[in-house]
Amino acid sequence: MKRVYVNEDWCLACHLCEYYCAAANSGAPNMIKAFKTEGKKPLPRIKVEEGNEVNFAVQCRHCEAKPCVKGCISGALSVKDGVVSVDETRCVGCYTCVLSCPYGCIVIDEEGHRIQKCDLCVKNHNGEPACVQGCPNRAIVFEER
Repeated sequence: MKRVYVNEDWCLACHLCEYYCAAANSGAPNMIKAFKTEGKKPLPRIKVEEGNEVNFAVQCRHCEAKPCVKGCISGALSVKDGVVSVDETRCVGCYTCVLSCPYGCIVIDEEGHRIQKCDLCVKNHNGEPACVQGCPNRAIVFEER
């Protein structure tokens, strides 16, 4: 299965992956409309962690163990073709998945009621996830390893 990987040697900590991710998952037709529309600001499902010498982007790893799916009491998290997805209508906001994720990759929406996580842009793009497409330095890649 293809997954998103980060080469921290190439990451510039520009945060463009966060903007592309947020825009892609906002439902808006483009980035300008995603961030200029009145109402809630779109949240990225990827987060750049900055260090003194190392920068890297953190997103759901769609790991083999899938503790978030196992911990979800409402069945809102499911796996299809190796991709962990959220059914936001089933999420009850218990945040067990947030506590279960060993990578800290599940975020809470602005209202604090539901969770959001990377789904590899399976609904938004054909091919590569938005964060991969938007990375100017190609520090983020979508490949099998």
